[in-house]
Amino acid sequence: MTLDGSGSTSPIDSFYAVVPAGGAGTRLWPLSRARSPKFLRDLRGSGRSLLQETWDRLSPLCEDRFLVVTGSAHADAVGSQLDKVPAEAILTEPAARDSMAAIGYAAAVLERQDPDAVMGSFAADHVITGEAEFASAVATAVAVAREGWLVTLGIEPTFPSSAFGYIHAGAPLAGHDGVSVVAEFVEKPSVETATEYLAAGGFRWNAGMFVARPSTILDLLHTWHPAFADRLRELAADPSLVEEAWADLPKIALDHAIAEPAAAAGKVATVPAPFGWDDIGDFDSLATLLGGEEPEGTVVLGEESLVQAVETSGLVVPHDKLVAVVGLDDVVVVDTPDAILVTTRERAQDVKKLVNALKDGGRGDLT
Repeated sequence: MTLDGSGSTSPIDSFYAVVPAGGAGTRLWPLSRARSPKFLRDLRGSGRSLLQETWDRLSPLCEDRFLVVTGSAHADAVGSQLDKVPAEAILTEPAARDSMAAIGYAAAVLERQDPDAVMGSFAADHVITGEAEFASAVATAVAVAREGWLVTLGIEPTFPSSAFGYIHAGAPLAGHDGVSVVAEFVEKPSVETATEYLAAGGFRWNAGMFVARPSTILDLLHTWHPAFADRLRELAADPSLVEEAWADLPKIALDHAIAEPAAAAGKVATVPAPFGWDDIGDFDSLATLLGGEEPEGTVVLGEESLVQAVETSGLVVPHDKLVAVVGLDDVVVVDTPDAILVTTRERAQDVKKLVNALKDGGRGDLT
């Protein structure tokens, strides 16, 4: 059980939270940079970074069974923000090798540490609302994972998004109400196809939340990438090899490495996740998160007294000077010490192109 008699969340036996903390969040430039990515930032005005909110959400379920996998450049900042997490629980990557290496290495460490472990992988930069619903979904996923399944939490879609991949739920899983075997994972579709998914039912957003025994993850990896799995187990047995060997690991996402082929083999289950979820992928989604689906006027992240908006709608993020906007609809203005971004909510996805242009133009110092 994860809810006690008072309605509070209680720990799940032998459950370990693994938090991959990587990525630069390029669509949120200039707030998010390679040196200070979005998981280290307070993007909700809560006084807590997204990473800290992830710890707040998971620690009642896992207590001190918490691992973070992050780049070497961010290890000190992660340790500073998570002052209750011991240094040995922060695993560092010498180079970015995508999610399979990060999550697989954590799995190899836990496989040696606790034979009863069940691990859940949860990104450091997502926003989740509905603590009780989240705890219940994780508890169900852990129960299914103990039976040897790779389990994914499927987010109930609220609109036909083309920005997320989808999980196609198949037959019900016997003995677990509401849980289904995954028929397939679907790459990001067009809006038209996503609309068909929602009309058909049985499709959920893939938020990249996976729960499994560590040995399940590594054994599945060994099925399709045996040398990769063997190497991760070797690194867990001798962490002194990580610095030298890490850059030679395959660069592949967990979804492609094991989730998709395992689903085709009938080895993946999905638990419906009715809680609120957002990956804050760009400034349009950030504006929606802060102001609602149809915000009135201008949404401000930061000191509201620094913003003067007249007949304007959209999102403004001030820094240390007055930002004045007149007569613009769905605008995005972001002020930082060394860069100012002006765009629209409609073109928010294109901010990534700007970051690439800066790199190509020799201004990687700004990214």
